[in-house]
Order: sequence, then C-alpha cells, then structure tokens
Amino acid sequence: MPSFASVVEDQPDVIQVEETGLKTGYLPLYRVIMWDDDVTTMEFVIRVLVKIFAKDIKTAEKLMYEIHYSGSAHVDTLPLERAEFKVEQVHSAARLEGYPFRCTIEPL
Repeated sequence: MPSFASVVEDQPDVIQVEETGLKTGYLPLYRVIMWDDDVTTMEFVIRVLVKIFAKDIKTAEKLMYEIHYSGSAHVDTLPLERAEFKVEQVHSAARLEGYPFRCTIEPL
C-alpha cells in the first residue's frame, strides 16, 4: 500500500491526495441526503443543518422546506469519511431526541 506524502485541501469539500511516486488524485465525493418523515420536527432539522452542517439559518430553513415538501434534499457534498461521520452525528442527535430522522449518502 502506498504511503501518503500529504493531504492538501485544494477546494472546499474536495481533498487532493498526493502519493509518493504516483499521480495526484481526488477522493470521491458523496451527496448527503436528508429524508422527510411524519415525526421529526422542522425545528430539529434546522438545528441539525446549522450545528452539524454549518448552514446559516436562512439556508437551513430553505433546505428544511425542500425536505418537507419534496420528501428529501441534498444538503452537502463531502468525501466518504466526512459524509459518514456527519450522517452518524445526525442519527445520534435524532436518537437522543426520539426522532426516526433518516440521513443517507450516495456517490456523486
């Protein structure tokens, strides 16, 4: 397995990886999708978008309404590990408050 010389953040949400003796490549990105349900409150969804995904209130509210009216919304695009971590944070927060809220990832 090649050793990684360095990891350089070149653009937001895209991490450039340099490998010793190999070409520079990019980690694949994944969409984070939030799904609507009949139990989770709108306030909870906005709070998660602000605290976990660092969205401003106006953007969080817009995304929450898209989730509510469309059934789901693409809320962020991240490398796999970061996307998985954010989804786990969402699910943990939902469990703590007793909500069945679902958040998934899919390849870009």
